[in-house]
Amino acid sequence: MISNLLAAGFSSAIRLLTGARALWRCSPSSEHRVYYGNHVSHGDFVMIWSALPPSLRRQVRPVAGADYWQRDALRRYLIREVFNGVLIEREPLSRKYDPIEVLCEAVDGGSSLILFPEGTRNQSEEPLLPFKSGLYHLARRRPELEFVPVWIDNLARVMPKGKILPLPLLCTATFGDTLRLGADEDKDAFLARAQRALLALSEHAGSDNGGGRA
Repeated sequence: MISNLLAAGFSSAIRLLTGARALWRCSPSSEHRVYYGNHVSHGDFVMIWSALPPSLRRQVRPVAGADYWQRDALRRYLIREVFNGVLIEREPLSRKYDPIEVLCEAVDGGSSLILFPEGTRNQSEEPLLPFKSGLYHLARRRPELEFVPVWIDNLARVMPKGKILPLPLLCTATFGDTLRLGADEDKDAFLARAQRALLALSEHAGSDNGGGRA
């Protein structure tokens, strides 16, 4: 009960702060999907999750790094009980479980996923970092999955580094057309196509969001 109230509170707070506006170029669906987005802040998965229709949120689970979210009791509670996250071990030398197998188990259990194929927050001047191979390996293991690119615009500017108070900017999550792994598509081709689909959404984000809000 408490975890549900906290989840609703987080969703309301980010919508109040940022507007959390969703633009859909595909239709919202309860089909098994992987929502993959650009990664600029720790609030990215909350932004995507909050932009989803309420009826879908509880079946959509964010994929998160265990090394970050298991550092203290509060983070462990939030990611497990509030957001129902799927924790993966990112360090190859110390991991006990194959991350792709963990994701497959979550999908097989009826969940859709939110993940960030750059693997870490992008603090460079480039719009995207190179995609890690996990997106392809998941698509190859579960070819029935629909992959939905989601471009998050403005969230990094809501709480810029060095500022105490958040800035009142409208943030938009643009959900693109779905894609699937092609029958004879190799890793490089699929990742390049997935990245192009995400970048294409960024080209329209500035004109769609209308700038800041009062």
